[in-house]
Order: sequence, then structure tokens, then C-alpha cells
Amino acid sequence: MRFNLRVWRQLNQASEGEFESYSIDRIGADLSFLEMIDHLNEALIEQKIRPIAFDHDCREGICGACSLIIDGVPHGPMGATTTCQLYMRHFEDGAEITIEPWRAGPFPVIQDLVVDRSPFERILQAGGYVSVHTGEAPDANVLLVSKEVAERAFEAANCIGCGACVTACPNASAMLFVAAKVTHLALLPQGQPERERRVVKMVEAMDAEGFGNCSNHYACADACPKQIPLSLIARLNREFLQSALLGREFGEDDLDCCHQE
Repeated sequence: MRFNLRVWRQLNQASEGEFESYSIDRIGADLSFLEMIDHLNEALIEQKIRPIAFDHDCREGICGACSLIIDGVPHGPMGATTTCQLYMRHFEDGAEITIEPWRAGPFPVIQDLVVDRSPFERILQAGGYVSVHTGEAPDANVLLVSKEVAERAFEAANCIGCGACVTACPNASAMLFVAAKVTHLALLPQGQPERERRVVKMVEAMDAEGFGNCSNHYACADACPKQIPLSLIARLNREFLQSALLGREFGEDDLDCCHQE
């Protein structure tokens, strides 16, 4: 198969980027999209041209690093699929393919197709974890969790933090990402001691990073490779409102004391 590629090239965050065109042939239909870029980079290196920088890690649809906009769609034309799970057989022979990095203010371009997604990490550091000491691992079934709750928690935990929801949203909102992380822990018994503080801290961190607000475009859920449901944003709003009101009623110090008990 042969393809004409329009690839975004940008040396660093301070420089201006532009599209450059490349032609590549003898690409097998069963090659993944990232393997196709590997082949292109090998050809560029032979020509003593700087290879295209792109992000990847697991190549199994788990890590979320393969953050590319392909023909205007985050992760490409196949729904519920990461870029590394996209294969060249999904494109017509001879097609022109446009490849860009995530387009969102909070995700500045590092080089070419690589963006800085550390804002997500700082949001998680603000509260997306369980810090309460729970002792050694309990025996199975000591903490009773119903099948329905476990499935809903696992559904939220499926979020891989790739950022497709942000780049698909016209407001660059990260609410689907935050909603998934908040919901996952809010549904489980281990997440209850820090539940109120967690959602407030994570939403505050999200706002501080410059992400926009949700205005119900629904593009985030459509772009999500793990099909995180849009309904989690409504749950996030409820969790935040309840926790914010609780914090104002009792005072932040009192709320902290409740968490420490």
C-alpha cells in the first residue's frame, strides 16, 4: 500500500510548526499506524532528515501515550480505538492522511507530534489516589462490593488518561477525565475517607491548569477510546457540589479532621 502523509513538524514549543508532506509505499495492510510511522522514520534517517517525534509506550491500547489526531479525529477514524490499535487496512490505498498532535492549550507541543500531558499528572497528584493507611491487603470478600458497583467502578477505571476527550472538546475540557478518576474511587470503600477533599482538589487543579468547562457538546465521549460514559460528568458535578457545600458548612479544617479519623 502507498500513502501520502501530511505530518505536523515543530522543533519545539517556542518555534512555529508547519505541515510537511511525505510519500511512503510498500506498507503492509496489517501494519499498525505507529509501525507505519516507524517505517517512515527509517526512510527519513537514511536521508539524514530528522525523524518524526511521536509518543508511544505499550502499543496495546493501555497506556494512552499514542496521542495523535488523524484526519481531524483523535486516535483516527475507528471508534473506541487507540492510535496503536489502528491498522493501515483501515485506510484506502493511495490515501492522503493528515497527522497532527493534540490541539489544546493545556497540552503544549514538545516536538512534532509529542505534547506535554503533565497537567493530567498534576490533577492526579492533587487527589486522584488513596493515601489513608489501610494496613495489609485484606482477605478476599472482606470488603463487600456489589457486582453493580464493582462494574461501574471498573468502567470508570478504564480511563487511560490519553487526553482525547480534551482535544475533541471545543472548550478543551478535562471533565470526562476528572469524572472518571473521581467516580472510580468514590464508588469503592477504599475511597470514602478522602472523598470530599478529593473531588474539590482535583477540580481546582483542573481549573488551575487552564482546561475549559463542559458545555454539553458530547464530543469527549465520542472520542474516548475506552468509551467512558458521559454520565460520569453529571456525577462529578454532584460530587463537587456536595463536597463544596460540606466544606463551607463545616470549614476546611473540620473537613480535614473528618478525613484523618
